[in-house]
Amino acid sequence: MQRSANTERDLVAVYFTGSDKGWIAGDSGYLASTSDGGKSWTPYPLNTTEDINEIYFRNDDNGYLVAGRKMYSTRDGGKTWQEIRIYRSGEFGAGRPEFLSIRFSDKKRGYVVGSVLRTSGDDDIVVDSLLMRTEDGGDTWRRITVPSKTELFHLDFDGNSRGWIVGDSGVILASTDEGNTWVKQTSGTTMPLYNVDFRDSKEGYIVGKSGTILRTENGGSFWEKVGTNFKDTFMRVDFADDKNGWAVGYAGTILRSGDKGKSWIRQESGTRDRIYGLYMDKKYGWAVGAKGLVLQFKK
Repeated sequence: MQRSANTERDLVAVYFTGSDKGWIAGDSGYLASTSDGGKSWTPYPLNTTEDINEIYFRNDDNGYLVAGRKMYSTRDGGKTWQEIRIYRSGEFGAGRPEFLSIRFSDKKRGYVVGSVLRTSGDDDIVVDSLLMRTEDGGDTWRRITVPSKTELFHLDFDGNSRGWIVGDSGVILASTDEGNTWVKQTSGTTMPLYNVDFRDSKEGYIVGKSGTILRTENGGSFWEKVGTNFKDTFMRVDFADDKNGWAVGYAGTILRSGDKGKSWIRQESGTRDRIYGLYMDKKYGWAVGAKGLVLQFKK
Protein backbone atom coordinates (compact mmCIF):
# COMPACT_ATOMS: atom_id res chain seq x y z
CA MET A 1 0.00 0.00 0.00
CA GLN A 2 1.39 3.42 -0.96
CA ARG A 3 1.25 6.30 1.51
CA SER A 4 1.76 9.92 0.58
CA ALA A 5 4.58 11.78 2.33
CA ASN A 6 3.66 15.10 0.67
CA THR A 7 7.16 15.63 -0.69
CA GLU A 8 8.91 15.10 -4.01
CA ARG A 9 12.30 14.71 -2.36
CA ASP A 10 14.04 11.35 -2.39
CA LEU A 11 13.53 9.48 0.89
CA VAL A 12 16.35 7.20 2.05
CA ALA A 13 15.68 6.49 5.74
CA VAL A 14 12.74 5.10 7.71
CA TYR A 15 12.48 3.98 11.35
CA PHE A 16 9.50 2.99 13.50
CA THR A 17 9.41 2.61 17.29
CA GLY A 18 5.89 1.14 17.21
CA SER A 19 3.16 0.28 14.75
CA ASP A 20 1.86 3.87 14.74
CA LYS A 21 4.96 5.98 15.47
CA GLY A 22 7.71 6.44 12.93
CA TRP A 23 10.01 8.74 10.96
CA ILE A 24 11.02 9.16 7.34
CA ALA A 25 13.89 11.29 6.05
CA GLY A 26 15.87 12.09 2.96
CA ASP A 27 17.33 14.70 0.69
CA SER A 28 17.89 18.34 1.64
CA GLY A 29 17.21 17.76 5.34
CA TYR A 30 13.66 16.46 4.89
CA LEU A 31 12.40 14.86 8.12
CA ALA A 32 8.81 13.92 8.95
CA SER A 33 7.03 11.85 11.58
CA THR A 34 3.75 9.99 11.92
CA SER A 35 1.77 9.06 15.02
CA ASP A 36 -1.14 7.46 13.18
CA GLY A 37 0.53 4.62 11.32
CA GLY A 38 1.40 6.63 8.24
CA LYS A 39 -2.02 8.10 7.51
CA SER A 40 -0.43 11.54 7.88
CA TRP A 41 3.14 12.86 8.08
CA THR A 42 4.25 16.01 9.89
CA PRO A 43 7.48 17.63 8.63
CA TYR A 44 10.05 18.73 11.21
CA PRO A 45 12.13 21.85 10.42
CA LEU A 46 15.66 20.51 10.89
CA ASN A 47 17.08 23.67 9.25
CA THR A 48 19.75 21.92 7.22
CA THR A 49 20.20 21.33 3.51
CA GLU A 50 22.38 18.27 4.11
CA ASP A 51 20.91 14.96 2.90
CA ILE A 52 19.80 12.75 5.78
CA ASN A 53 21.35 9.29 5.37
CA GLU A 54 20.01 7.33 8.35
CA ILE A 55 17.70 7.51 11.38
CA TYR A 56 18.20 5.22 14.37
CA PHE A 57 16.44 4.98 17.73
CA ARG A 58 17.97 2.97 20.57
CA ASN A 59 14.72 3.20 22.54
CA ASP A 60 11.42 5.09 22.30
CA ASP A 61 12.92 8.40 23.46
CA ASN A 62 16.55 8.44 22.32
CA GLY A 63 17.13 8.76 18.61
CA TYR A 64 19.86 9.90 16.24
CA LEU A 65 20.19 10.86 12.62
CA VAL A 66 23.17 11.57 10.40
CA ALA A 67 23.07 14.09 7.56
CA GLY A 68 26.21 14.77 5.58
CA ARG A 69 28.75 16.18 8.02
CA LYS A 70 26.11 16.69 10.73
CA MET A 71 24.53 14.59 13.45
CA TYR A 72 21.34 15.28 15.37
CA SER A 73 19.85 13.66 18.46
CA THR A 74 16.52 13.63 20.26
CA ARG A 75 15.79 12.71 23.85
CA ASP A 76 12.03 13.22 23.74
CA GLY A 77 10.95 10.74 21.10
CA GLY A 78 11.52 13.06 18.17
CA LYS A 79 9.53 16.06 19.39
CA THR A 80 12.73 18.13 19.23
CA TRP A 81 16.11 17.52 17.58
CA GLN A 82 19.46 19.13 18.44
CA GLU A 83 22.64 19.16 16.39
CA ILE A 84 25.59 17.54 18.17
CA ARG A 85 29.14 18.25 17.09
CA ILE A 86 31.22 15.08 17.12
CA TYR A 87 34.47 16.34 15.59
CA ARG A 88 36.78 19.33 15.90
CA SER A 89 37.41 21.81 13.13
CA GLY A 90 40.46 20.72 11.15
CA GLU A 91 40.38 17.19 12.60
CA PHE A 92 40.34 15.73 9.08
CA GLY A 93 42.96 18.04 7.59
CA ALA A 94 41.89 19.28 4.18
CA GLY A 95 39.06 16.77 4.12
CA ARG A 96 35.61 16.78 5.64
CA PRO A 97 33.49 13.97 7.10
CA GLU A 98 30.45 12.40 5.49
CA PHE A 99 28.36 10.39 7.98
CA LEU A 100 26.31 7.58 6.45
CA SER A 101 25.22 5.22 9.24
CA ILE A 102 24.83 5.21 13.03
CA ARG A 103 24.23 2.47 15.61
CA PHE A 104 24.36 2.13 19.38
CA SER A 105 25.30 -1.22 20.91
CA ASP A 106 24.06 -0.15 24.35
CA LYS A 107 23.11 3.00 26.25
CA LYS A 108 26.65 4.36 26.26
CA ARG A 109 28.42 2.97 23.22
CA GLY A 110 27.66 4.20 19.72
CA TYR A 111 29.29 4.20 16.31
CA VAL A 112 29.16 6.30 13.15
CA VAL A 113 30.63 5.27 9.80
CA GLY A 114 31.16 7.07 6.52
CA SER A 115 34.11 8.61 4.73
CA VAL A 116 36.48 11.54 4.61
CA LEU A 117 35.89 13.59 1.45
CA ARG A 118 38.06 16.09 -0.35
CA THR A 119 36.87 18.41 -3.09
CA SER A 120 38.72 18.01 -6.39
CA GLY A 121 37.46 20.36 -9.08
CA ASP A 122 33.69 19.89 -9.23
CA ASP A 123 33.78 16.48 -7.56
CA ASP A 124 34.10 15.10 -4.04
CA ILE A 125 36.52 12.21 -3.78
CA VAL A 126 36.82 9.69 -0.94
CA VAL A 127 40.27 9.88 0.65
CA ASP A 128 39.73 7.70 3.72
CA SER A 129 37.32 5.49 5.66
CA LEU A 130 35.66 6.96 8.73
CA LEU A 131 34.60 5.28 11.98
CA MET A 132 33.77 7.34 15.09
CA ARG A 133 32.94 5.88 18.51
CA THR A 134 31.36 7.20 21.71
CA GLU A 135 31.48 5.62 25.14
CA ASP A 136 29.40 8.21 26.99
CA GLY A 137 26.07 8.14 25.18
CA GLY A 138 27.13 10.51 22.42
CA ASP A 139 28.59 13.41 24.41
CA THR A 140 32.13 12.85 23.13
CA TRP A 141 33.43 10.93 20.12
CA ARG A 142 36.82 9.73 18.94
CA ARG A 143 38.01 8.25 15.70
CA ILE A 144 38.84 4.55 15.46
CA THR A 145 41.40 3.36 12.91
CA VAL A 146 40.20 0.65 10.52
CA PRO A 147 42.10 -1.42 7.91
CA SER A 148 40.42 0.28 4.95
CA LYS A 149 40.51 3.50 2.94
CA THR A 150 37.18 3.02 1.17
CA GLU A 151 33.81 4.58 1.86
CA LEU A 152 31.92 2.77 4.63
CA PHE A 153 28.15 2.64 4.07
CA HIS A 154 26.52 0.82 6.98
CA LEU A 155 27.12 -1.00 10.25
CA ASP A 156 25.31 -3.38 12.59
CA PHE A 157 25.97 -4.83 16.04
CA ASP A 158 24.92 -7.96 17.87
CA GLY A 159 25.11 -7.06 21.55
CA ASN A 160 28.15 -5.10 22.71
CA SER A 161 31.05 -7.13 21.49
CA ARG A 162 30.38 -8.15 17.88
CA GLY A 163 29.99 -5.65 15.05
CA TRP A 164 30.16 -5.53 11.26
CA ILE A 165 30.70 -2.71 8.76
CA VAL A 166 30.21 -2.87 4.99
CA GLY A 167 31.56 -0.52 2.35
CA ASP A 168 32.77 0.13 -1.17
CA SER A 169 34.79 -2.40 -3.19
CA GLY A 170 33.37 -5.40 -1.32
CA VAL A 171 34.77 -4.34 2.06
CA ILE A 172 33.50 -6.12 5.18
CA LEU A 173 35.01 -5.21 8.56
CA ALA A 174 34.30 -7.11 11.77
CA SER A 175 34.98 -6.58 15.47
CA THR A 176 34.78 -9.03 18.35
CA ASP A 177 36.11 -6.74 21.10
CA GLU A 178 33.40 -4.08 21.53
CA GLY A 179 34.46 -2.09 18.48
CA ASN A 180 38.02 -1.38 19.63
CA THR A 181 39.72 -3.20 16.76
CA TRP A 182 38.45 -4.24 13.32
CA VAL A 183 39.62 -6.84 10.82
CA LYS A 184 38.71 -7.47 7.20
CA GLN A 185 36.50 -10.41 6.31
CA THR A 186 36.53 -12.01 2.86
CA SER A 187 33.45 -11.01 0.91
CA GLY A 188 34.27 -12.70 -2.39
CA THR A 189 33.17 -9.62 -4.33
CA THR A 190 34.47 -6.20 -5.31
CA MET A 191 30.96 -4.76 -5.60
CA PRO A 192 29.91 -1.91 -3.27
CA LEU A 193 28.09 -3.39 -0.25
CA TYR A 194 25.39 -1.04 1.02
CA ASN A 195 23.67 -2.73 3.97
CA VAL A 196 24.31 -5.39 6.62
CA ASP A 197 21.82 -7.04 8.99
CA PHE A 198 22.72 -9.59 11.67
CA ARG A 199 20.05 -11.59 13.48
CA ASP A 200 22.50 -12.83 16.14
CA SER A 201 26.24 -13.38 16.45
CA LYS A 202 26.23 -15.96 13.63
CA GLU A 203 23.52 -15.32 11.03
CA GLY A 204 23.98 -12.21 8.90
CA TYR A 205 23.03 -10.78 5.53
CA ILE A 206 24.53 -8.18 3.19
CA VAL A 207 23.20 -6.59 -0.01
CA GLY A 208 24.85 -4.41 -2.62
CA LYS A 209 25.29 -3.42 -6.23
CA SER A 210 24.13 -5.43 -9.27
CA GLY A 211 22.02 -7.93 -7.33
CA THR A 212 24.66 -8.82 -4.73
CA ILE A 213 23.28 -10.81 -1.78
CA LEU A 214 25.61 -12.42 0.78
CA ARG A 215 24.77 -14.57 3.78
CA THR A 216 26.75 -16.13 6.62
CA GLU A 217 25.98 -18.72 9.29
CA ASN A 218 29.22 -18.28 11.25
CA GLY A 219 29.57 -14.58 11.97
CA GLY A 220 31.29 -13.84 8.69
CA SER A 221 34.14 -16.35 8.82
CA PHE A 222 32.67 -17.42 5.48
CA TRP A 223 30.30 -15.37 3.31
CA GLU A 224 28.22 -17.24 0.74
CA LYS A 225 27.07 -15.43 -2.39
CA VAL A 226 23.38 -16.12 -2.98
CA GLY A 227 22.61 -16.59 -6.65
CA THR A 228 19.38 -15.08 -7.98
CA ASN A 229 18.03 -13.85 -11.31
CA PHE A 230 17.72 -10.32 -9.92
CA LYS A 231 20.47 -7.94 -11.07
CA ASP A 232 19.14 -4.64 -9.74
CA THR A 233 21.18 -2.90 -7.05
CA PHE A 234 19.91 -3.59 -3.54
CA MET A 235 20.12 -0.84 -0.92
CA ARG A 236 18.65 -2.45 2.22
CA VAL A 237 18.08 -5.86 3.78
CA ASP A 238 16.11 -6.48 6.96
CA PHE A 239 15.07 -9.72 8.65
CA ALA A 240 11.99 -9.48 10.86
CA ASP A 241 12.68 -12.85 12.49
CA ASP A 242 15.03 -15.81 12.09
CA LYS A 243 13.53 -16.95 8.77
CA ASN A 244 11.76 -14.05 7.07
CA GLY A 245 13.67 -11.24 5.41
CA TRP A 246 13.22 -8.56 2.77
CA ALA A 247 15.56 -6.70 0.44
CA VAL A 248 14.78 -3.52 -1.52
CA GLY A 249 16.51 -1.58 -4.25
CA TYR A 250 16.46 -0.06 -7.70
CA ALA A 251 13.57 -0.33 -10.20
CA GLY A 252 11.07 -0.76 -7.38
CA THR A 253 12.49 -4.17 -6.52
CA ILE A 254 11.33 -5.87 -3.31
CA LEU A 255 12.50 -9.42 -2.60
CA ARG A 256 11.36 -11.71 0.17
CA SER A 257 12.98 -14.77 1.71
CA GLY A 258 11.31 -17.30 3.98
CA ASP A 259 14.27 -19.66 4.40
CA LYS A 260 16.98 -17.62 6.11
CA GLY A 261 18.09 -15.91 2.92
CA LYS A 262 18.89 -19.06 0.94
CA SER A 263 16.35 -18.18 -1.76
CA TRP A 264 14.47 -15.01 -2.71
CA ILE A 265 11.25 -14.24 -4.60
CA ARG A 266 10.04 -10.93 -5.97
CA GLN A 267 7.19 -9.10 -4.28
CA GLU A 268 4.91 -6.73 -6.18
CA SER A 269 5.78 -3.17 -5.18
CA GLY A 270 3.58 -1.26 -7.61
CA THR A 271 6.43 1.09 -8.54
CA ARG A 272 9.52 1.25 -10.72
CA ASP A 273 11.06 4.02 -8.63
CA ARG A 274 14.18 3.29 -6.63
CA ILE A 275 13.61 2.10 -3.06
CA TYR A 276 16.32 3.25 -0.67
CA GLY A 277 15.08 2.64 2.88
CA LEU A 278 13.50 -0.30 4.72
CA TYR A 279 12.21 -1.06 8.20
CA MET A 280 10.65 -4.46 8.96
CA ASP A 281 8.90 -5.75 12.06
CA LYS A 282 7.19 -9.10 12.55
CA LYS A 283 3.77 -7.57 11.95
CA TYR A 284 4.42 -4.56 9.73
CA GLY A 285 6.99 -2.95 7.49
CA TRP A 286 7.86 0.26 5.68
CA ALA A 287 9.94 1.17 2.64
CA VAL A 288 10.81 4.60 1.24
CA GLY A 289 12.33 5.77 -1.99
CA ALA A 290 12.62 8.25 -4.82
CA LYS A 291 10.31 11.24 -5.24
CA GLY A 292 8.66 10.86 -1.82
CA LEU A 293 7.76 7.18 -2.22
CA VAL A 294 6.40 5.56 0.96
CA LEU A 295 5.28 1.91 0.96
CA GLN A 296 3.54 0.12 3.83
CA PHE A 297 3.52 -3.66 4.34
CA LYS A 298 0.98 -5.41 6.54
CA LYS A 299 0.62 -9.10 7.22
